[in-house]
Amino acid sequence: MDIKLEVVVLPVADVDRAKTFYEALGWRLDADFPIAPDYRVVQFTPPNSPASIQFGIGMTTATPGSAQNLLLAVEDIGAARGELTSHGAEVSEVFHGAGQNPDRRVPGPDPERGSYKSFATFADPDGNTWLLQEVTERLPGRVWPTDVGALAELLHETADHHGSFEAVAPPHDWWDWYAAYMDARQRGSTPEAAAAAAGRYMAEVKHVVV
Repeated sequence: MDIKLEVVVLPVADVDRAKTFYEALGWRLDADFPIAPDYRVVQFTPPNSPASIQFGIGMTTATPGSAQNLLLAVEDIGAARGELTSHGAEVSEVFHGAGQNPDRRVPGPDPERGSYKSFATFADPDGNTWLLQEVTERLPGRVWPTDVGALAELLHETADHHGSFEAVAPPHDWWDWYAAYMDARQRGSTPEAAAAAAGRYMAEVKHVVV
């Protein structure tokens, strides 16, 4: 039986302030449900992440800011730090050593750039902290299997949308369009936005102009 961690609840004091912060980071806003005056659920998903965060009103009794060292896996610690900084987050310098133990952190990335060994941190306005960890190669057993049913459904959808492009485009390799479309959909784009992104990819990268 699959048991997947889907959502982590963050304790925040000001829901709108937290929402503004995570929107500015470029994380996808999945929901903002004011269910009752004393109950509101806001959900965000980091780019291309299988798990999300929620915060709101009436969701937790934890002290705002008490969520510590929530881990975000990134492929390039320097690039991730730069992107977050450009979106307004105050991110620490990169360090290595024991990422969750401040007393054992050493400035700079891991000298050998080993997977799981380079880190950086930032916090949201309430003080909930995030730990960036550079993961370039996963340990055995840490790679998630593909959901075959979901993949088949996405392929079917992609084929349907590619038909419109194929009807007016010059000869091209269908898999190029498919790859761009599926990548956009998996990053949270609507089917219409994904089709537009695939069209731009074909024009700008593959030079297939409709």
